[in-house]
Amino acid sequence: MVSRNKELRRGLWALGAVTMVLTLAGWRASLVCGGFVLLACGISFGVYSVTEGCRYQALKKLSWDLDHLLLTGTPLPIGQYEEGELSILACQIQKMALGLTEAADTVKGEKAHLAQSLADISHQLRTPLTSMNLTAAMLGSRELSQQRRLELVRELQGLLSRTDWLVESLLKLSKLDAGMVELAKEPVPVKGLIARACEPLAIPMELREQHLTVRCGEERFTGDLVWSSEALGNLLKNCMEHTPQGGRVTVAAWETPLFTQITVEDTGPGFDPKDIPHLFERFYKGTNASQDSWGIGLALARTVITAQNGTLQAMNGDTGARFVIKFYKQVI
Repeated sequence: MVSRNKELRRGLWALGAVTMVLTLAGWRASLVCGGFVLLACGISFGVYSVTEGCRYQALKKLSWDLDHLLLTGTPLPIGQYEEGELSILACQIQKMALGLTEAADTVKGEKAHLAQSLADISHQLRTPLTSMNLTAAMLGSRELSQQRRLELVRELQGLLSRTDWLVESLLKLSKLDAGMVELAKEPVPVKGLIARACEPLAIPMELREQHLTVRCGEERFTGDLVWSSEALGNLLKNCMEHTPQGGRVTVAAWETPLFTQITVEDTGPGFDPKDIPHLFERFYKGTNASQDSWGIGLALARTVITAQNGTLQAMNGDTGARFVIKFYKQVI
């Protein structure tokens, strides 16, 4: 132990040198005085050796505990070090080690999430790609009539459009998850937000003979107009797809001292109660989901709204599905 501990070895050499000097000085005074000095220095030498040896063993034990923590993640038994430098050192080492362990767990979780996301994306893309390959193969047939060929072209265009929307939505979600999107914090007029979100759905709703009712005044909230319209548009699209021919979609807004609320309601069949807790999960398709549903629009909507200090809830209203958005004016 002594041969490997430079600090203890130097201390013993220094104490030995002091002992020799004091002993020689004592002997020069008298033999008895020199003997007492030698005895006192010997006792000090022994006490120092034992004390430093125990301290060295405690440091070695701390090193073993640290190795055990890094290998197994078991916390250090700080209580055994009592008060003092070793306890403080053990505490700091444990904080550092636990921080590294948490970082490793986070990375591991992110890798698992990435692997699951890639598997989900592959599964979602496989169906439209298979349909597109079949449609393209059928278009190569010389026996097709002109009318059937046009129908297949329209089907292929629809599949391409849906796949493009899916890929674009997944890219937006990935950017939001990675923190690569800097959302604006500007006053957003709800009237303008609703108009922007409803614009792409005007023609599809007209073809379905659906009616859009908007009840909105001068309500405002602080957020990002572009991304908020993306979120609201996904909710409106969901209501449109689940509202029967000639049905109605209603958007209403009001403002309180605490938050600005926007509700979207339809006259469709509503949600199956067992689906409500899972509606905002990625790639989840509820009982009443349409065949064209990807299970990604509602997840994107909640991600955008949550990132702007807001909440999004889904429930069954009086006539069908009901979404409630709240943008809070204080951090919640």
